[in-house]
Amino acid sequence: MPYYQNPEKIPTLVEALNNYNVEQLKSLLPLLPTQEQPTRKAQLVEVIFKGLEGNSLRQLWEQLDWVQQAAVSEIVHSEISQLEREHFQAKYGQLPELGTWGGYGRNNKPTLLRLFLYSYDIMPEDLKERLKTFVRPPPKAKLKALDELPTHMIRKWKAYNWETKKQESGTEEIPLEVREMERAAINDLQAVLRLIQTEKVSVSDKTRLPTTSTQKAITALLQDGDYYTDPPESERQPDDQLIGSIRAYAWPLIVQAALLAELSGKKLSLTKAGQKALSAPSETTLKLLWSKWQKTTFLDELRRINAIKGQTGKGQRGLTAVAGRRKALVAALSDCPVGRWVALEELFRYILATGQDFEVSRQPGNLYISEAGYGSLEGLEGGWSVLEERYALCFLFEYAATLGIIDVAYVHPAAGNRDAYTDLWGADDLEFLSRYDGLAYLRLTKLGAYCLGLSSTYTPAPLDVRHALKVLPNLEIAAVGSPLTPGERLMLEQYAQPVSDAVWRLELGYLLEALAKGHRVGEFQEFLQARSSEPLPETVKQFFQDAKDRSESLQNRGTALLIECRDAALATLIANDSRTKKYCLLAGERSLVVPLESETKFRNALGKLGYSLPQ
Repeated sequence: MPYYQNPEKIPTLVEALNNYNVEQLKSLLPLLPTQEQPTRKAQLVEVIFKGLEGNSLRQLWEQLDWVQQAAVSEIVHSEISQLEREHFQAKYGQLPELGTWGGYGRNNKPTLLRLFLYSYDIMPEDLKERLKTFVRPPPKAKLKALDELPTHMIRKWKAYNWETKKQESGTEEIPLEVREMERAAINDLQAVLRLIQTEKVSVSDKTRLPTTSTQKAITALLQDGDYYTDPPESERQPDDQLIGSIRAYAWPLIVQAALLAELSGKKLSLTKAGQKALSAPSETTLKLLWSKWQKTTFLDELRRINAIKGQTGKGQRGLTAVAGRRKALVAALSDCPVGRWVALEELFRYILATGQDFEVSRQPGNLYISEAGYGSLEGLEGGWSVLEERYALCFLFEYAATLGIIDVAYVHPAAGNRDAYTDLWGADDLEFLSRYDGLAYLRLTKLGAYCLGLSSTYTPAPLDVRHALKVLPNLEIAAVGSPLTPGERLMLEQYAQPVSDAVWRLELGYLLEALAKGHRVGEFQEFLQARSSEPLPETVKQFFQDAKDRSESLQNRGTALLIECRDAALATLIANDSRTKKYCLLAGERSLVVPLESETKFRNALGKLGYSLPQ
């Protein structure tokens, strides 16, 4: 996005010079190796133009410092002919020196770079073409990554000291919380699908957003719980700013967006695709979920930034399409090295430096903090960090991390150094602008590389081993050692008959019912082995093998028509005729079975045989 909107291009150097007044042109003369001192505008334009011809142009370019040369190089080798200041500063850490440019006054003191950049920091097209013959392309922006995380984050603070009546500032160390999300996403996916299967996930029938009770139920199943835990209601103060659910909020939306679950009354139920996902490789399903979320219009992640108001009124008309914003963030994630940590501030710098930035709203003035008349985001200094960064933080923390694309390191949102909003009217009472403000670092996982298409294969990490169960030869499973998580209990209840709070029994009928719903014997067997301190007894292994054999002995081949013939001779004729036998099977003496997908071909062949089948 150009720094200035108009004009975007200047066709020729002569035109650029003619746009200046006499005083401006005179201020450019000392930059050229000429003794001429014309006073008329036409003469000034001619002298400056000649000073930028031939080898003189290259000599002038060589006199620029490295930052100024970088600015010229960036424009010469770009489709845009304007210096994009925000992008340039993000890439090089500083802006090129252009000097003072006072317009009609006599205080113009331009630097040599002003011979290359004119009105609105634009390079004329003909000058750009000449420079391209000897100016090398600029280096590509690099993304800095860390092999190891720091243990703490340095937080800046400032406060007014009422005793000294002075503003004070300083820093403090905040410990980082780290979540490895690859295995968590695989576990959470199965847990959420099973919870939906038990009809325990309620959503609004209008918005399809999860209810508070559903978010609590899902939180209890998530590996290591959600990122944050708000204080209990008895300990809250009236002005406490709550964080709320993040992963538990995201999962019901993600599975609906991917059509793995659909609304049935006020509860979610699994679709056929959702049933298949229970037995499909989790990484395949997670890749599907990630792909579907990028395209969905089910939710604009900006809506999760509750402090930014006006999104449902006039402000909604100015919001950009979510697909474009997500595409930019996915492109930036694809440039992250697998297995190495990247600071969020570094990622945002890289996005700007590479021109992969995006716009959340074309009319930010219709969005506001607290009250529309005072807290408007129009002309906001550091608007990117308030709007676009908050959108990105939600997309990354709530959806990319939840799906195992990235690992995350974070602090409490009030401890994050994201205070560009604090000067806004009505923001004084906010501890943080969004619940995602504490996200500090991310790390692209192997699963993320697979879902992003950076890797063609994926091998899941081994299941975490934790000795919490004892599997007995009599087919009973007892909880021992460390307490079971809600997710582990849900897994046991799916496959084994509860006997008491701490004991389950393997029963063939119960297990076969679970397998008929799409569960897998191998999944449960692997789970039991990972939670048991000893190898599974032979009786249990044999039980699982028998159940597997029985569940695979019959196959559902789809729906079929059952046709009754007048007599056995006709049924035998049709079942053996070369025109019809490919589409039917004899069932008993007088009946034929025709697969539903073969009905049309069977009817056509039957007509050639001289018979018809009523609809």
